[in-house]
Amino acid sequence: QVQLVESGGGLVQAGGSLRLSCAVSGGTFNRYAMGWFRQAPGKEREFVAVISWTGANTYYADSVKGRFIISRDNAKNTMALQMNSLKPEDTAVYYCAGRSSILLGTSPDRYDYWGQGTQVTVSS
Repeated sequence: QVQLVESGGGLVQAGGSLRLSCAVSGGTFNRYAMGWFRQAPGKEREFVAVISWTGANTYYADSVKGRFIISRDNAKNTMALQMNSLKPEDTAVYYCAGRSSILLGTSPDRYDYWGQGTQVTVSS
């Protein structure tokens, strides 16, 4: 059974940085496209970033492009999201997700595995 566990969330002031991590176990990590999603109170879960099997290809939501960086370490079965220049509107629960595909997906429906989420709160 594939398990994803996020860590690294917390409270930060606007303009600050946080680094989220996702540890994956129980599956063939280097065959999964991996993504980050977030969900703010009262809103739908939205796409943040995705990275391909090899890490060579990435794609970001326009709202985070230039501020967030997604990366992965297939030797350690981990993925990370470096979040810089954080804004109050980045406040949400952040989820890591995996899909057994070579294709980069931006829809939550395309993902097979999910973590439990980690809270990120950005104060103004």
